[in-house]
Amino acid sequence: MSKAKPHVIVTRKLPDAVETRMRELFRADLNLEDRPLAQAELVEALKTVDVLVPTVTDRIDASMLAQSGPRLKLIANFGNGVDNIDIDAAYERGITVTNTPNVLTEDTADMTMALILAVPRRLTEGAQILASGEHWSGWSPTWMLGHRIWGKRLGIVGMGRIGTAVARRAKAFGLSIHYHNRRPVDPQTEEELEATYWDSLDQMLARMDIISVNCPHTPATFHLLSRRRLKLMRPEAFIVNTARGQVIDETALIECLESEALAGAGLDVFEGEPKINPKLAKLAREGKAVILPHMGSATIEGRVEMGEKVIINIRTWMDGHKPPDRVLPGSV
Repeated sequence: MSKAKPHVIVTRKLPDAVETRMRELFRADLNLEDRPLAQAELVEALKTVDVLVPTVTDRIDASMLAQSGPRLKLIANFGNGVDNIDIDAAYERGITVTNTPNVLTEDTADMTMALILAVPRRLTEGAQILASGEHWSGWSPTWMLGHRIWGKRLGIVGMGRIGTAVARRAKAFGLSIHYHNRRPVDPQTEEELEATYWDSLDQMLARMDIISVNCPHTPATFHLLSRRRLKLMRPEAFIVNTARGQVIDETALIECLESEALAGAGLDVFEGEPKINPKLAKLAREGKAVILPHMGSATIEGRVEMGEKVIINIRTWMDGHKPPDRVLPGSV
């Protein structure tokens, strides 16, 4: 392409340093109000730009891509997950899709570990009692008792980069590491973590004290934790999800928590987000769940690094080369 600056539309507010650099390098239209674009606005952007920089909340399906203009050649997603984009449809139209991998692993693993601690130890319940101004009569040997996590079994669903990072943290807290994955991790990692591989997800679920969901959302993992599978878990068990809400059947999970078929849940993602099921909010108020507003990757450092990856992908494409973080059909 020519050396003229490409027209880039950024769908959400990004860190100032990232936006400033984008304005220097590209003819960039920014979203200073951070208002999510409506579908019609996204379609209009697809018709006019050279590069679209969406986020994980922007749904770009085949019908929308069918209306894209001839100039659109790159969708540089601000995020690791690309389940918001129809990758096959994009490539059929000659549009390259990129993401921002290997940036948010440690941040998401930190948040996962925080929820693994928060749910059994009732951290948010305790914090809310003091924050509400409710009278506290002092320490008592039988008040606000939670559950020890040291020595418990942690079952990780999806032992990729994030799952492995969670396992390293959990091992340091004295948890026994178990995991289910499409295939076992390399022997060196398995030995380092003293991890036990389960080829049967059903068998692992039935034996764990805590389950951590760390797999991507794909057609194959939609409701992977189904009603049937949730019922396999022990009533003393906890479940934590920092991956995607669609991996768990949320309605079935709520029913399990309401009936005390599960001891608790820590959730950073939801099926219908940004809408939260009122029943989940009620369970959180009752101390049966800890719910967070999709904060797993929310660090300043992480967001800036994501933006830098987006810029590198666009500049590499401008130079006529294949961007380093291309997402190919069938790779997710």
